[in-house]
Amino acid sequence: MAKKIQLALIAGGNSGEREVSLAGAKGVIQALDPTKYDVLRYDPACDLAKLATDTDAGKLDVAFILLHGLLGEDGTMQGMLDLLGLPYQGAGVLGSSMAMDKDIAKKMYREAGLPIARYLMASKADIKDPQRIAKDLGFPLVVKPIRQGSSLGMSLVHNAKELGAGIKLAFNHDTEVMVEEFIKGREITVGVLGNDELTPMPLVEIIPGEDFSFFDYTAKYTPGATMEICPAKVPAEIWHQAQEYGLRAHKALKLRGYSRTDMIFNGENKLFVIETNTIPGMTPTSLLPQAAKEYGLDFSALLDRLIDLALEDKKTN
Repeated sequence: MAKKIQLALIAGGNSGEREVSLAGAKGVIQALDPTKYDVLRYDPACDLAKLATDTDAGKLDVAFILLHGLLGEDGTMQGMLDLLGLPYQGAGVLGSSMAMDKDIAKKMYREAGLPIARYLMASKADIKDPQRIAKDLGFPLVVKPIRQGSSLGMSLVHNAKELGAGIKLAFNHDTEVMVEEFIKGREITVGVLGNDELTPMPLVEIIPGEDFSFFDYTAKYTPGATMEICPAKVPAEIWHQAQEYGLRAHKALKLRGYSRTDMIFNGENKLFVIETNTIPGMTPTSLLPQAAKEYGLDFSALLDRLIDLALEDKKTN
């Protein structure tokens, strides 16, 4: 019998998405084949020394990072694992940090020729006097911290008063804030799987309930608040273009293993790239697992594939 893989499941952490991470870890443990893996849990909030010790002792073969937001999805955990020599699924330090910073990511998208919404970076002076931004971009606008996930600190604003309040809220979550024109349309997400050979996944459309003006934190994590359609019902040319944009975004940000890029399909048959997730939600009903299932990989098989890609990267580095 083949030796079981000793897998470090890293979940929890100190970001605003801690509970999302812990919920995902439960589903991952249930889906991992116990005949293939011995799973050891580590929470960065308290277990970093133990993770380093166990790696140094040769007890671990590979890590599965299930952290979202700062100190997990931004390259910090990836850097630690690189120093420890422990392979992990997904993007490395550079790709993780670029994708996490929405300003840098948009610059990389633009360099790759991908269409993006117009945006400006806000200052704290714009809280009291947002006219500079309002005059340039108009309304409605989306205000967001540049290094948060799950729409934390994000707001949709329709006038100067709301804009000032939205900028203030976003600065409560980050030291840098982006204000972006709101593109009305259908939200589409595209997964990509692979290291050197990349495979785009089927499209998923996200439809927030009538009570939500956009796909915010509550819409994402309240059961029944959002409808997700996979495969998305879009014209064939949009389908192929979205998959191509997902591949280009993945390459522009120098990602590995997997990613999920969110886009808006507006009423004029045009796509706008919004952002790329390097550690997308990982429960059986999350967006990327839904797309993988449509492609032919159930949740357990998707996890196997991601772990294989992590080990493959170790062999080639």
